[in-house]
Amino acid sequence: MSQSRCALLVLNTRADQARDAASGVVADLQAAGFLVRIASDDAQEWGTHTPDGIEIVPANELAANNCEVVVVLGGDGTILRAAERARASRVPILSVNLGHVGFLAEAESEDVHAVTHAIVNRRWHVEERMALDIRVFDGDRELLHTWALNEMSLEKAAGAHMIDVLVSVDGRPLSRWGCDGVVASTPTGSTAYAFSAGGPVMWPEVEAMLIVPLSAHALFARPLVVGPSSEIVFATAHGSSCLLSADSRRTCEIPGGSRVEIRRNSASVKLARLVDAPFTDRLVAKFALPVDGWRV
Repeated sequence: MSQSRCALLVLNTRADQARDAASGVVADLQAAGFLVRIASDDAQEWGTHTPDGIEIVPANELAANNCEVVVVLGGDGTILRAAERARASRVPILSVNLGHVGFLAEAESEDVHAVTHAIVNRRWHVEERMALDIRVFDGDRELLHTWALNEMSLEKAAGAHMIDVLVSVDGRPLSRWGCDGVVASTPTGSTAYAFSAGGPVMWPEVEAMLIVPLSAHALFARPLVVGPSSEIVFATAHGSSCLLSADSRRTCEIPGGSRVEIRRNSASVKLARLVDAPFTDRLVAKFALPVDGWRV
């Protein structure tokens, strides 16, 4: 059988459950005529147990080129890693949760075979998720250009004093915070770090960006929701060196006196969905929210 269809597999290779599930996924897809790929870093960690017939490709943003789907076996961290592989090629991500909350995942561990069946029969649809474009400048010199699906955080280094950050929106200064840090989030990331820091939950179809201060010493230190076309700038004071993290995947140290510019990214991330479930239902299920009443 000619192999004209291709899928990239991304998994948490340190988890026995993920490795076992991956072997079944590979077998099912290969039996249906798929070429299954895996990035070289996953293949190295999987080692001698890597199934036969898998194509090993460089671990970069082009790993999913010419694939029709990226299959993820793991938790939210694995999904964010898969987004690095899928975004540039505009390939949808279909995730099976083998972690804890797995908020971005579409299916649970018991649904693995149903997922492969849906892939083979093309029974899924695509949901577009907004991403952030992040640039860091020291004066006129660009130090970093990256992106985030969930959020970008700017935080003080371990053991350091609070940082001094001036927040501006659309070229106008808004507030200066002495704080442990600040988070800029997408609607997708509003259920992640921003949520833990006291930010609101935003439905994924909302087009907006969220600013959440971390332990700010200020009277005006509330989460802020800004428009999707806005530009957010975090300007750090001299002497306020800090750590920047994008999705907890791409990090760098930022010197004091730097400027972080955040906009909506022109490229979204595609999530493959098997069912058209309302976000409200996903929120209730993932956070085990009490909807039946709490009185005995």
